[in-house]
Amino acid sequence: MNASGPEQAQRERLDAAVRKDCDRLDSAERERRTVLGYTVFMGSIAGLFVVPVVAGAYLGNWLDGMAPGYSVRWTVSLILLGVVFGAVNVYRFIREHR
Repeated sequence: MNASGPEQAQRERLDAAVRKDCDRLDSAERERRTVLGYTVFMGSIAGLFVVPVVAGAYLGNWLDGMAPGYSVRWTVSLILLGVVFGAVNVYRFIREHR
């Protein structure tokens, strides 16, 4: 009877581990993304990156138009700032939705 005690405990641990793995696999199967899901995910990433860049370009162009003479100083500066903000947005989005 002594031998069956440790064997029974080992069998219960194995059953619990198998149940945990099965639950994990079932959860992964339910959460698997479809092609449409990946398309929406990538579109969101693109939007998060492009919108700050385009907004910086428009704002910079408007500010440069207010200054006399030909200058693209604000346009270039705000496009680069938009690229930085867009990259930070994408990084935070990917970290949150991994």
